Amino acid sequence: MFNVTRTNNHLDIDFSGKLDRDAMRVALAEFTGKSAGIENGTMLYRIRDFHLPTPAAIAVEFARMPGMLGLMKRFRRCAVLADPAWIRIVSEWEGRFLPHLEIRGFPPDEESEAQAWLEESTIPEPQG
Repeated sequence: MFNVTRTNNHLDIDFSGKLDRDAMRVALAEFTGKSAGIENGTMLYRIRDFHLPTPAAIAVEFARMPGMLGLMKRFRRCAVLADPAWIRIVSEWEGRFLPHLEIRGFPPDEESEAQAWLEESTIPEPQG
């Protein structure tokens, strides 16, 4: 299951289970569509019952990677809620390769902390 809900410049993304080729295509299309027009946005990514995607799904993701990297520039922060610590750690490492996007992992019971972090301003106040 992959569901994206947009509120202003914020996306809530819920993911669970395993993605095959067709589900990955639908998920990427939904993410792309809901991201249209966002600038300086945020994402809250909830990952439950994670299973590695199929090899065909990974191939779809790699084929769309250049466009997705450009799309990620629309966002400034992404909070990843996941129970397994390794998913949170990998997510934060992924953020190191996207200098415009700060990614932080949180356990599922820290959703309010994740929301607060997303709402913090990372844009410097003008000096005057």
